[in-house]
Amino acid sequence: MKRVTLLGATGSVGQNAVDLIGRNPDAYDVVALTGGRNLAQLVADAIRLKADVAVTCHEDAYAELKDLLAGTGVAVAAGAEAIREAALRPADWTLSAIVGAAGLVPGMAALSHGATLALANKESLVTAGPLLMQTADEHQATILPVDSEHSAVFQALVGEDIAAVERVIITASGGAFRDWPLERLATATAAQASQHPNWDMGQRITIDSASMFNKAMELIETKEFFGVSSEMIEVLVHRESLVHAMVGFHDGALMAHVGPPDMRHAIGYALHWPDRQHLPVERLNLAQVGSLTFDAPDDTRYPALALAKRVMEEGGLSGAVFNAAKEAALDAFVAGEIGFLEMAQVVSDTLDALSSDEGLQNIAMTLDNVLETDALARIRAKEVINRLG
Repeated sequence: MKRVTLLGATGSVGQNAVDLIGRNPDAYDVVALTGGRNLAQLVADAIRLKADVAVTCHEDAYAELKDLLAGTGVAVAAGAEAIREAALRPADWTLSAIVGAAGLVPGMAALSHGATLALANKESLVTAGPLLMQTADEHQATILPVDSEHSAVFQALVGEDIAAVERVIITASGGAFRDWPLERLATATAAQASQHPNWDMGQRITIDSASMFNKAMELIETKEFFGVSSEMIEVLVHRESLVHAMVGFHDGALMAHVGPPDMRHAIGYALHWPDRQHLPVERLNLAQVGSLTFDAPDDTRYPALALAKRVMEEGGLSGAVFNAAKEAALDAFVAGEIGFLEMAQVVSDTLDALSSDEGLQNIAMTLDNVLETDALARIRAKEVINRLG
């Protein structure tokens, strides 16, 4: 029986994992489930999967969660430290699906088991990629990608020598505004940005898709996880969201991973790795699909991609600044404090300020330094937001 922990169980990725585990509950011992304010979902899943402990990140929700789980045998905890302690509980397989920089510390804690971390938290690699990979090596732990694009690259590389790779192509749907006139983007609202044409995801990641900030983060993740240079990584807009990534080799071959836009594939691959098992996902009818389209992204429409290139070139703690500023900008956009196009400006201006003030390439990459840089970047980003507002 595989011991599993789901960090971020109530989010879209976490719920897909719950679905897979719930289809064969006798195969899993659920150690811990963590979530946020959606206590009803957290409680229902904890009871259904017979979790040892359910944890909410909000300390003020502890009493309510305890009442809801009274008499079920499921232990209860709350707060950021409780999330980290849940991640420290021995497990064979831990899903890191907490959204945002908050996922870094518990993900790092989970690596101490020397087991498998299924990584859906983009921010861990963006903010502290070298540190995360080093920690995995030190504990002889395995990190498996759960982002659909990186899972696709990982699968395309099975049995291959990374030295033979010439390029890595990750695809993007183009998001909610891919067909909007450029002049209309300045007036785009958070509600409009939250309507993804292909995927069913949470609000924040859907808005990140519209701005292509999610793809910018995936560029950085690709560099950190697979150890390829930034010049080798490309992005293509692929409206159908069926080809998730392609790997090109120096003999001219191009390996593509093709599948339906269903996160259960990437999650299931990581859950059962190194084996493949049956998954309840759609089987594509390529004759019915008919054709696949690919286009180069418009740099004017998607300035986040250029910012990702800058972060990869500068290295050091610039990824931590990039992510913190992006999260602050997204919060401000959702709150109506800044416009859609101003999110990229917030990130760019914050990178400018801290690159000159702090020398981000010269600061040692420790967990404390990453967290301190994250906090400082949020302060600087807020200053930019106030100026723009």
